[in-house]
Amino acid sequence: MIRLSPSILSADLYCLRDGIDRVRSCGVDMLHVDVMDGHFVPNITFGLPLVSSLRKHTDMELDVHLMISDPAKYAPLFVKAGADIVTIHAESQIETRETLRSIRYEGAKPGITINPNTPLDSLFPYLEQVEQVLVMSVQAGFGGQSFIPSSLKRIRELSLRLSENGLKVPIEVDGGIGPQNAMSVVEAGADILVAGSSIFSTNDGDIEGNIRALTDAVRQARNRTS
Repeated sequence: MIRLSPSILSADLYCLRDGIDRVRSCGVDMLHVDVMDGHFVPNITFGLPLVSSLRKHTDMELDVHLMISDPAKYAPLFVKAGADIVTIHAESQIETRETLRSIRYEGAKPGITINPNTPLDSLFPYLEQVEQVLVMSVQAGFGGQSFIPSSLKRIRELSLRLSENGLKVPIEVDGGIGPQNAMSVVEAGADILVAGSSIFSTNDGDIEGNIRALTDAVRQARNRTS
């Protein structure tokens, strides 16, 4: 089953509860939360209080992506705040294995990711330790970027690597995903699609219609590969 993980980075924060309720009413059971510190990436977004508030008010799976310089310090705190999945960047190079272990120890699923310009094999040492691998199809740090076409090759290569090693780790893809390319991304091997602008910021905020368009594209891809 292909899952959607709507990125609240693109949501109307003034009406965030309404946006979350609307995606939930469409059967979506996962939310993507981008945490940026203004150092590892140039933007600043959400923190622990938001994750804690979300946990109090929704049973959706909270998919937290840490784009921060010190994941070793903060990853366990995000788990305690209510994150179900915590994904860290291999580029941070700060106690990566120990950080992944601490995420699992605190009770969440550990994930690993890299930016598009980082060699794919930087992920390989951690594949047996994680429960999700995130392929960034844009440069981490800003919403609304265009999908990088070469990401499809990276998804295929990662999918092959996982298969060759007998690992059933979901591949999540984040960046520039919409109905126009969702089919190709799924056919390349993606299991989870992160979508922000294409859900929250297009078609005059028709969240339900945007989700239908994405799920229709995913369904077509599944029909073609079955």
